[in-house]
Amino acid sequence: MRSEHNNDVNPLKRSFSQMSSDPPDAMAVDNNDLFEKDPSSPPCSNPKDLVPRGYQLRVYEVAKKRNTIAVLDTGGGKTMIAVMLIKDVAQAVKSSGNKKLIIFLAPTVHLVHQQFDYIKLHTNLEVEQYFGAKGIDAWNLSCWEKEIREHDVMVMTPQVLLDALRKAFLSLKMVCLIIIDECHHATGNHPYAKIMKEFYHKCINKPKIFGMTASPVVRKGVSSAVDCEGQISELESILDSLICTIEDRKEMEAHVPSAKEYCRFYNPVVFSSLDLKEKIDASWFKFDSLLGASVQAMDDKLKKLRQRLSNDHAKILHCLDSLGLICASEAVKVCLENAPDTTDECETYRESSLLCKNFLEEVLHVIGESLPLGDHNFLDSEVNYFNAVPMGYISSKLFELIQLFQSFGEDCQVLCLIFVERIVTAKVIERFLKKVHCLSHFTVSYLTGSSTSVDALAPKMQKETLESFRSGKVNLLFATDVLEEGIDVPSCSYVVRFDLPKTVRSYIQSRGRARQNNSQFVTMIERGNVEQRDQMFKIIRSEYLMINTSVNRDTTSVNRDTNTSLPKACNIEETNSYVVDATGASVTADSSVGLIKQYCERLPSDESYTPKPSFHFSISEGLYDCRLTLPANAAFQTIVGSASTNSHLAKQLVCLEACKRLHQLGALDNHLLPLVEMPSKDDHNMTSKDSDSGAGTTKRKELHGTTQIRALSGSWAGQLDSTIFHAYKFDFSCSIVTEVYSGFVLLLESKLDDDVGNLELNLYLVSKMVKTSVSSCGHVQLDAEQMMKARRFQEFLFNGLFGRLFVRSKSSELREFLLQNDTGSLWSASNIYLLLPLESSPTDQWKINWMAINACCFATEFLKRNSLLSSERHDGNGDNKSPSKTFLHETDCKVENVIHFANESVDRNILKNMVVLAVHTGRIYSILELLNDTSAESPFDGNDDAAQPEYASFAEYFNKKYQIVLRYPGQPLLLLKQSHNPHNLLVSFCDEGAYSKARFRAYMPPELLLRIDVPISVLKSMYLLPSLMHRIETLMLASQLREEINCGSNKFNISSSLILEALTTLRCCESFSMERLELLGDSVLKYAVGCHLFLRDHEKNEGQLSAQRSLAVRNSTLYKLGTDRKLQLYIRDGAFDPRRWAAPGQQSLRPVPCECGVDTLEVPLDPKFQTEDPKIKVGKCCDQGHRWMGSKTISDCLEALVGAYYVGGGLPAALHVMKWLGIDAELDPAVVVETINHASVQSYALQTNEINILESKLGYNFSMKFFLQEAITHTSLHESFCYQRLEFLGDSVLDLLITRYLYQKHTDIDPGELTDLRSASVNNDNFAQVAVRHDLYKHLQHCSTKLCNQIEEYIKSFNSCNTPSTGPDLKSPKALGDLVESIAGAILVDSKLNLDEVWRIFEPLLSPIVTPDKLVLPPHRELIELCDSLGYFIKENCITKGEMVHAELRLQLDDVSLVGEGHDQNRKAAKGKAASCLLKKLEERGIKRWKQGPNNCPNSNQTTDDDSIQPVSQKKQKKTGIQLPAQSTEALPLADDSSNKACSHNDIPVIPAISTKKGGPRTCLYELCRRQQWPMPTFTTTENKYRAQMEFGAGAEKRKGFIGFTSKIALRVPNSGVIECEGDENADKKSSCDSAAYVMLHELQQRGQLIIGG
Repeated sequence: MRSEHNNDVNPLKRSFSQMSSDPPDAMAVDNNDLFEKDPSSPPCSNPKDLVPRGYQLRVYEVAKKRNTIAVLDTGGGKTMIAVMLIKDVAQAVKSSGNKKLIIFLAPTVHLVHQQFDYIKLHTNLEVEQYFGAKGIDAWNLSCWEKEIREHDVMVMTPQVLLDALRKAFLSLKMVCLIIIDECHHATGNHPYAKIMKEFYHKCINKPKIFGMTASPVVRKGVSSAVDCEGQISELESILDSLICTIEDRKEMEAHVPSAKEYCRFYNPVVFSSLDLKEKIDASWFKFDSLLGASVQAMDDKLKKLRQRLSNDHAKILHCLDSLGLICASEAVKVCLENAPDTTDECETYRESSLLCKNFLEEVLHVIGESLPLGDHNFLDSEVNYFNAVPMGYISSKLFELIQLFQSFGEDCQVLCLIFVERIVTAKVIERFLKKVHCLSHFTVSYLTGSSTSVDALAPKMQKETLESFRSGKVNLLFATDVLEEGIDVPSCSYVVRFDLPKTVRSYIQSRGRARQNNSQFVTMIERGNVEQRDQMFKIIRSEYLMINTSVNRDTTSVNRDTNTSLPKACNIEETNSYVVDATGASVTADSSVGLIKQYCERLPSDESYTPKPSFHFSISEGLYDCRLTLPANAAFQTIVGSASTNSHLAKQLVCLEACKRLHQLGALDNHLLPLVEMPSKDDHNMTSKDSDSGAGTTKRKELHGTTQIRALSGSWAGQLDSTIFHAYKFDFSCSIVTEVYSGFVLLLESKLDDDVGNLELNLYLVSKMVKTSVSSCGHVQLDAEQMMKARRFQEFLFNGLFGRLFVRSKSSELREFLLQNDTGSLWSASNIYLLLPLESSPTDQWKINWMAINACCFATEFLKRNSLLSSERHDGNGDNKSPSKTFLHETDCKVENVIHFANESVDRNILKNMVVLAVHTGRIYSILELLNDTSAESPFDGNDDAAQPEYASFAEYFNKKYQIVLRYPGQPLLLLKQSHNPHNLLVSFCDEGAYSKARFRAYMPPELLLRIDVPISVLKSMYLLPSLMHRIETLMLASQLREEINCGSNKFNISSSLILEALTTLRCCESFSMERLELLGDSVLKYAVGCHLFLRDHEKNEGQLSAQRSLAVRNSTLYKLGTDRKLQLYIRDGAFDPRRWAAPGQQSLRPVPCECGVDTLEVPLDPKFQTEDPKIKVGKCCDQGHRWMGSKTISDCLEALVGAYYVGGGLPAALHVMKWLGIDAELDPAVVVETINHASVQSYALQTNEINILESKLGYNFSMKFFLQEAITHTSLHESFCYQRLEFLGDSVLDLLITRYLYQKHTDIDPGELTDLRSASVNNDNFAQVAVRHDLYKHLQHCSTKLCNQIEEYIKSFNSCNTPSTGPDLKSPKALGDLVESIAGAILVDSKLNLDEVWRIFEPLLSPIVTPDKLVLPPHRELIELCDSLGYFIKENCITKGEMVHAELRLQLDDVSLVGEGHDQNRKAAKGKAASCLLKKLEERGIKRWKQGPNNCPNSNQTTDDDSIQPVSQKKQKKTGIQLPAQSTEALPLADDSSNKACSHNDIPVIPAISTKKGGPRTCLYELCRRQQWPMPTFTTTENKYRAQMEFGAGAEKRKGFIGFTSKIALRVPNSGVIECEGDENADKKSSCDSAAYVMLHELQQRGQLIIGG
């Protein structure tokens, strides 16, 4: 029932008796409220164009003239005024040309989101939002500078701005306007007040201020107008602004619909719960006593557990009093659900946590006894809730709320916001209402702030819940005061104050959330409760006084003069602070405590100890002294502050003094942040643009050149004078003794290093191997004639074998002889040498085979005179010029025992292995045999498969194709072995299943052949030269780099082959690569840099040292160092292609013209030559030597180079190359002595007996006992020293020693397995086992009970472990591994960096060191490699539930789906447990991995047909395989029904149109299998050989060849069996597989298992 009132009377001028008059259940009061977005405002076609109302314009005009606090009702459009002001100021700033910021402050994250969206919608400015959850606390100056540079308006919480100002990341000089939303908070210690007092009032050029509030008064009650005046005046003073409000409210009342205000009365409590409360209190007292006994002298974590017990007790009693038994029961359940997970905690914590849980379960049982029907039975029945009140099931207050909700009817569009005081109240009522049947048509939820309470919602969930309420998905939303201010929900029709507001601000703000037309504001009050009545009366009176005071202030009304009034000056008390002169960053006494805690949090820690400050107070003559103690790894340990009148101030002052000292010591940077080590501007380690843009990463690709090999250059390219050469003899010895290869000699102007000019090399041919020996054989001088002949030999033979002797003329379509004219263009001074054959000699003396050279010169001259491919090859009468010198009749050639060649007649008995050249093609052959039964008249080809040959005979073939009429068609044909492309002979591919290609034979009339008097052994050796010269050239490159590194010194003569290994990537497909050396070099770098930092920086803690080392050895730093030394020019990153290799004088058959846009060999380091485009192919060079390379390859090469020098010359050599590279890692013996001397003056209590026992266990006596004392001292002991620095050093020394051991021990394993061995050996778990096996843990000095419990549990688990090689299941305490590392560091320093001495001590301690056959991979890694080998895909799904991560891994086998599940506190551990589950299931089915040993080999019956396209790419292949069930490959049934169901896909998969490019169909099929979790398809390829050229493919893909490939494909689709298809025949293997994949995809579409788009 509504109370009548006069609309002309101010609604606030009413008595509380009016509110509580009969009938008491409801009363209404008109309340004028305004929407932020007025539905009655004129519509805007563009949201950027605002249409303000009159009163908004008046306030806006005032705000433009002076600093203003706009006091308008909630919903009065204050934000629109702010946006108008933002536009105005932004325009002025733009006109001035000076960059200025506009800052919009909002007190909550919810408001930041809302105001950000509104400003972004209504302006064209660059706007961004800032709050703590974005990780802003970790931002540095560059981050802030970027934000300032890119944005015009910054919307943020005030704490963000305050921190930025204190750290000097922002300055108010940069700001032209500050808008302060809900500015009434600017009192006391609120960040608003601190911003104004600490910075604004001290600023000379102050920004404009615009404050917004609906309630400038914030206290609980205002006793008088003077009191109200005082609060408003204080607010004006702090904000340096004047109040501005609306005197005539008619305009707002005309535009904004009124909300009705009701009081809803509920009866006092009738159910007595005293007995129940006594039982609950008794239970709490019992468990609190037990918990108190167990947590004495414990760490904070256990103390917090006790506090949590007390909090849970209070929550339950509160719910019992205010909500009733059912909700109290729900509160207990909520507390149980929030109980912390103790799986990985120590035993003491688990027992203490169990006590808390037992208390809750006992309380739940006690409450349950008071619920005779039980909560579920009660709620499930159609109960009269009125009768439930006397029984205590629900309180009368909750019953009244239910009645209110029922009065809403069945309208599901209603939006009701209910304000409660406590989070637990919101959570419990929400759970309760979801079980109330009569309200089931409503959706209920709750919303809290981002507090640290266990009941609080995560920020993401908060945002989603609020959006659901705005959109109407949630009807009833319970909220704490987080939603009182500023949140705009236009459709909110009801606001209920379940708990009374405590201040006038809370009252006004919560009432203002009712935004819809005819909305209602309901306050719930207990009948007869005078205290509550008086509380509401004071609040209403305060609101009336506040509005009247605001309106009546002469200086603020917009209807009066606004130019002459000023707020009173703000009284700023002098505060203790410390200011950094360099930046202006500051810390005050009250902010210093937080900064000290932040500093301690950034110190190195472990799971058993968190560094924190400790405070000790003493009182003398009424004054407090505070002594601050910092952790042992801090920059200093103790400091005493100034005496103060109270302990709180004494604590602040000592922290302020500590901050000042930390900054002076460099532990805090110039922005007063805990120092994260950043190098100087001149340091190579500096964070640069390269680092930001991906330098040193695999993702970025860069264009780089290659360096010129100086040893290959010569000065005789353009002259034929007598020349002196350095000679290097090549000797070849074949594994088949009867195979003879001619020796060769390499003639160079430059002298090669000994390890380049003298080497042995194996070259691998099909079914045989040729041992090659290169040796220096002094000097040789060639005269001008010999020079001419040698060059002619090289031009003729290399072009004849590996190139073309006849080329297309540039001026016509005719072909001409390559050597017809001047050949100077074939020779380059930068790559010039001679390769000449040697005469066979039984002695060591060598002689150039000038007879063979002369024969090539004669052949050249003959071709110059008698080329059949010139325009003179036949005349118009058809009379052909015969290529033969001898003119015999056909009958004569049958009688005589000679064969007529183009240049001479030869006895038929000496034809075998004769070298000949076809004069019509320029190709070189060797004769296999004379085919006596054939002639040029014989049928051409002889291929019976050909339906109708194109040529009837060989004579017709040569006549039609070459216009040659044979003079001797009756001569027998010759069977020739034709020349072929050179092959890469440096690597044996026999073990990899490579097949030999067919040897092509040619049939040729002898008269078309030119005899060349060159031994066949010379020709055979020629095919060895490309590979041999490639190896020599690469060694020259390595030698050249070695010369640069040594700088003329031969102190460290590392072998060129070792350096070459460091320059060679896996992509080169060599028998060696940089991977192993890279692994070793990484450890050497880590050790050298770490040791250098340890010795240099005595005052820096482990965290700072680790940060510095990480900066020094990270990939981006190494990349910068490498490119500075131009390492990229030396790196070999592409496989050797013999077909592109060309000797001097040879014209390349496969030119790749440079299209890189660079004229020089070296490519500038420019962003335009960098890309992340995955289509760019890496490793392929153009003719200028430019190639794309992964950016990380350069840093990898640098590490490998350090490793090479370490292998070749030990640590001194490694330090030498590091110094050349610019890495600061000098290990000066004098600095080591200085470190020992520094330790000798340390003050410590030597535990002699403990030290002696430990020394005997180690087998080492320390000369400086302090090092061992330091090594066993944990941080928790609060000494002035701890083991963390030595741990930092020991980590790197053990890493190096173990890696060195593995590198030397296992020379035959691949780099990937070597990495796995190191990972298995160098880790905390392994070192912890060492500590336990040798009883080193007993000597660890600490005072952490939690650590003690962890160690005890770990030892129990260790002793009960059945497989010591794998270690216990329980995770090891980090402190145990740290102890072992710190002891290693102590021995290293005490022995003056004697690595061998450290290894002497630690090798027996670490034994047994893992071997390849004992290597156990992490379960998830094991599963991935297993499935990769099987061709199966794993589907991962991880869900976070509270503090736990639930991981599910699903693997689809042939017809069975296996599922593994795991739960843990992080994703990695959860997936590891799920993978273990899957591996066990696979092993039950007989599927497991095997390790390749010396006596067992993989039994594989399927091969990989294509390595270029794989669904999963692996960088490092392991010598592991799969053992499948021997009895059957069919799926076995599982006992687990949940995993026995095959994956069912209700929806047919849809793929885009299939790409017909090479690899496209296979990629499409692989991706389909991955998505559907089908097993990988298998390909079987058949090779078909033809004697005549065949055409394959069609259109642009049409190709000709003598070999064709046909591929069959088999795909097992779960529940559909195996589908087999066959593709079309193609010219290459990969294309045939593509064809088969294409057919398979369409077959799947025809079967209805796939839809192909496009």
